Amino acid sequence: MSKNELTRREREKLKHRQEILDATLYLFSEYGFHNVSMQQVADRSEFSIGTLYNFFDNKEHLYGTLLSELSQKFIHEVTSAIDAGSEETEMLRNFLTAKAEVFYENMMIVRLYFQETSGIRFNFKAGLDEEIRIRHAEFMAKLTMVFANGIKKKRFNNIADPYLLAVALDSLTNAILIGNLEDPENRSYPQDPDVFLNIFFKGLLVS
Repeated sequence: MSKNELTRREREKLKHRQEILDATLYLFSEYGFHNVSMQQVADRSEFSIGTLYNFFDNKEHLYGTLLSELSQKFIHEVTSAIDAGSEETEMLRNFLTAKAEVFYENMMIVRLYFQETSGIRFNFKAGLDEEIRIRHAEFMAKLTMVFANGIKKKRFNNIADPYLLAVALDSLTNAILIGNLEDPENRSYPQDPDVFLNIFFKGLLVS
């Protein structure tokens, strides 16, 4: 059922749910997950505590929902960007650009995630539920296929297993984005995706 086909009551319920999530994101980002109570979320969103529990079981449910929706948006955006490419190099460029856009458009939840998972923050899958893990695995399979097709078409040299190439590119961009989050003045994410691709496509050693 599309949003236009929803009843007025269903649309109102979705609106209330989003208002609760917006309030949750603000409070978690401002004070930290462990320092916020369900009552504070209810107060911030201007709903009764009973109404809040009609939507979400507890703080963990709220937190998981925020991460799940970010994961869903990320997969949709980067997958669409890859699909829009006419050939493998363009697909990789599109992926690198789209990934950064989603990251910077959702800085509050991204920052919250890394604050709450400090010590394991370089593992994007750490602490995520099974649904998000499955999405991540499906995305990695798609990125792997880009490298596999590029090798098959002789566009890329067969220097490593396509999955390893996909992991290397994804991990490299993760590290740069996290570095920018921690030290925005000195660690910037390159606007030109070829900065990353040159690491793959141009050898470091002087021939």
